[in-house]
Amino acid sequence: MSHRILKAAEHRRMPWKNGRGETVEVAVHPHGAGLADFGWRISMAGVSEDGDFSIFPQIDRTLAVLTGEGIELHVQGTPTRQLTPDSEPMAFAADVPTSARLLAGPITDLNVMTRRGAFTHRLTRLSTQATGAPQWRLLLATAPVTLEFAGKTMALEPLDALYCEGAEAALPVGPVPDLWLIEIDDA
Repeated sequence: MSHRILKAAEHRRMPWKNGRGETVEVAVHPHGAGLADFGWRISMAGVSEDGDFSIFPQIDRTLAVLTGEGIELHVQGTPTRQLTPDSEPMAFAADVPTSARLLAGPITDLNVMTRRGAFTHRLTRLSTQATGAPQWRLLLATAPVTLEFAGKTMALEPLDALYCEGAEAALPVGPVPDLWLIEIDDA
């Protein structure tokens, strides 16, 4: 197993695929992949206006709201759903028309995207001990957090991520507030 801290200040910034905002890429596989050829991608975005989402062919996506009041998500073929920082993330196909309406001002969202048929993913809050042994795990902090991990004490600042690779990717013992758990595996 290998692990490292991905510092928020070092996350890659790029324009949205539709050009209407900016994405902060936390991690991508393979390393350095672009929007057309990634296997999986974890990113955050500030959303300041209502609008349509970019279409990503053959991609499955899960979205959570990190900050702000929330959004109302309209995904073709599914019931409309409101997402707030307290709600569970929403999984949907990224290759169907999707739009969002802000509930009351800007938000920051967390996106996990995987190439359908090649990878699978799960996005949850780290409120219970996870099971299984995915190939990749990331823990994204939303507030300062100190972890006991792999025999070391690690400090994460807001929007830092602990990146673990390998089938034996471990987790901190017990629930840790202010962390999102992202697990990715081969399909």
